[in-house]
Amino acid sequence: MTEWDNWIGREQVQRDTLDNALANRWFATFDLEASAIGMMPQGIHLCLCTPEAPQAALGEDGHPKRDESDQSFFPPIPLPRRMWAASEIEFLEPIPIGADIERTGRIVSIAEKDGKSGKLGFVDVEHVTKSDGLAAVRETQTLVYRDAVAHDAPLSLPKPSDEVFEPSAWDMHEILTPDPRLLFRFSALTFNTHRIHYDMPYARDVERYRGLVVHGPLMASLLLQMAARTLGENKLKSFNFRAVSPAIADEVLHLAMRKSGGGYEFGAFASDGRECVKASATA
Repeated sequence: MTEWDNWIGREQVQRDTLDNALANRWFATFDLEASAIGMMPQGIHLCLCTPEAPQAALGEDGHPKRDESDQSFFPPIPLPRRMWAASEIEFLEPIPIGADIERTGRIVSIAEKDGKSGKLGFVDVEHVTKSDGLAAVRETQTLVYRDAVAHDAPLSLPKPSDEVFEPSAWDMHEILTPDPRLLFRFSALTFNTHRIHYDMPYARDVERYRGLVVHGPLMASLLLQMAARTLGENKLKSFNFRAVSPAIADEVLHLAMRKSGGGYEFGAFASDGRECVKASATA
C-alpha cells in the first residue's frame, strides 16, 4: 500500500491519426523505405497518442508536472527524476497508414522501494492501442521515479573501458552510432520533451550524465527493426525490453539478436560490452 493507491485504476484516453506525414517522418528518421503494402512496422505505436501537456504544464526536466488534481494522470510522487524502465508489449494486429487511433492508458500499480541511490517510485501503466476500432497493441510500461542528484556529483557512467563487445555469441550483429540528430528526431516523433535527450547543458550539469542520453524506446525501436530484417515485417507476437544502463549519443552502439529457446533474445550494448537494453521476443 502507498499513499498514491487512489491513482490505481485512473484512465486516460487519447486519439490520433496515423497519417502519411507521420509515417514518412518515421521512415525518414530510421532511413527506411516506406511500406509498399501500407502497413507500418512494429514499434510505430510508440509515436502515437503522444503527450499533450501545454507548455506551461511542463516541469524543469521537460516532463509534464504531476499534482493532486484530477487532470494529473500520474501520481505526484515527490521524486523529480523520471525514467522509462521497461515495457512488455503484445502485438495483436498490424497498424495501417491512415488508421484512426485510440489509446487507453490505465494505472495498474504503484510501489515504493529503497534502492542503492535512495528511494524509488515505480508506476506500471497499461496502454491498449486500437487501430480503426481493433486492439492492435497492448503494452505495460514501467516508469521509475528517483531523487535528484547533487549538482557536483560525479558524472554518471565512467568513460568506456578498454574492453570490447564480443559479437561471436550472437546470430545477428549490427553497429551504429546514434547522434544528436537521431535523438532529436525521435524526441520530435514521440513529442518527448525530456531534456536529457537534446539539452546537453541540462543533461550534464543538472542530471549529471556525461552526454546526451539515448532513449530506451529508441533502442527498442532499433531492435524491432533488426527483428523485421531477420524475420519479416510484423512477425513478432511479443516484445519485452528493459533499460539496464544509459547509452550516450555519439558513442558506438552494438545491436545483437539470437535464437533463444522458443523465442529470441536481443541486446543493445556499448562499445565496451556494457549492456544498455535487454530484450526478448516471441514470433
